[in-house]
Amino acid sequence: MSEYTALIHGVVVEENVDLNLIELCRASHAPVEQIHVWVVEGVLEPEGQTPTEWRFRGPSLRRARLAVRLTRDLDVNAAGVALALDLMDEIAGLRAKLQHLAVHEIDA
Repeated sequence: MSEYTALIHGVVVEENVDLNLIELCRASHAPVEQIHVWVVEGVLEPEGQTPTEWRFRGPSLRRARLAVRLTRDLDVNAAGVALALDLMDEIAGLRAKLQHLAVHEIDA
């Protein structure tokens, strides 16, 4: 049996975005006021001190889109959105660790 290693190179577009407040609102379909509330609740963590200086990266866009869906579809309040997204991030991290361990067990 032949053994080989493949190297795949790719770029996740959302990780490389850099949006101001208005651009994030347009991309996520969230009103400015809602983004402000989510920043206060810790759902979003912009770079910059004031709303006019805020810059949002790809993970913030992903979180804002999920927050919009949770708010619109399930009527979850801002604190609930923050909790849900933090738990979803924790689950994703645990799944990645589990997959990493499974790969290393196969190699052993």
